[in-house]
Amino acid sequence: MKTDFRSDTVTVPTPGMLAAMMSAKVGDDVYGEDETVAELEAKLSRTFNMEAGLFCPSGTMTNQIAIKCFTQPMDEVICDQTAHVYRYEGGGIAYHSMASVRLLHGPRGILTPELIAPEINADDIHYPSSTLVVLENTVNKGGGACYTLDQIAPIRELCKRHGLKLHLDGARIFNALTATGDMAHNYGQYFDGISVCLSKGLGAPVGSVLLGSKETIQKARKIRKAFGGGMRQAGFLAAAGIYALDHHVQRLAQDHQHAVLLADALQAADYVEDVMPVESNIVIFKVAKEYSTAAVISSLDDHGILCGTTGPYTIRFVTHLNITEDMVAHAVRTINNLKPFRNS
Repeated sequence: MKTDFRSDTVTVPTPGMLAAMMSAKVGDDVYGEDETVAELEAKLSRTFNMEAGLFCPSGTMTNQIAIKCFTQPMDEVICDQTAHVYRYEGGGIAYHSMASVRLLHGPRGILTPELIAPEINADDIHYPSSTLVVLENTVNKGGGACYTLDQIAPIRELCKRHGLKLHLDGARIFNALTATGDMAHNYGQYFDGISVCLSKGLGAPVGSVLLGSKETIQKARKIRKAFGGGMRQAGFLAAAGIYALDHHVQRLAQDHQHAVLLADALQAADYVEDVMPVESNIVIFKVAKEYSTAAVISSLDDHGILCGTTGPYTIRFVTHLNITEDMVAHAVRTINNLKPFRNS
């Protein structure tokens, strides 16, 4: 049996989650009649102190709907060059919103007002209109790096002064909250939109919720329909999200502890050149020049450990709901004893 560290998207529902899904009260959500979907949307709206929510099949959809809500064609979106909305959403910003992208280079994907301010375009016919800043928390390609609210607040102030909207790709927002100790209900005051993913660390099989003002979510609902994201008896899926919020948030700290154990073992391995600091549930390390990523991944696979790459020389481990203490102990032993093939 393989231990799968490729991503926290590989989790399967727990027995309790499956029971909650099978007993959900459902209706036609396109008609606004699925009470379980409405319960999930209201629950997350209260949690983050936002006015309303919209349940969607994926975080890519919630992000792209938000960008569509907050931009017009010929506008420009400001984000880090590692951002998921730019790298991993199929060119959706260009395709759906016809907006350009201004890419910044924050340390581990973390932006600051000092980085953003010089990139806000003047009101000039030669330039696209800077209208939206997108942050990602945690930063996937930054090795799970986390924004704190103290870092977010001045970015919000900058956006407010320049009339820009601020959206959060909260793909792993509960991991960030676990790491920083910040409170979810304090987030709403800073963001115009928040995407909360349920199918990563929280372990639900499907779904993300876009949070915003009532006006934004009313607009977003129509965009979701145009994107083909209107779902009917979606309460079966929403019930998994509710269960995850009630039962799987507190345990995220265990995933973070597991990530630290893996990182500590990798630091001592001779086939590893560098390990990114671990803040949450993602471990990214650079393979030493005497080895190839393919050789290291193959050797790990031979010992029943699956992982993936984030670049030509980097490998990623992600801990999650289905990773046990025994699996981590086995992985640590394997890392310690691994003898991958050296480059000739």
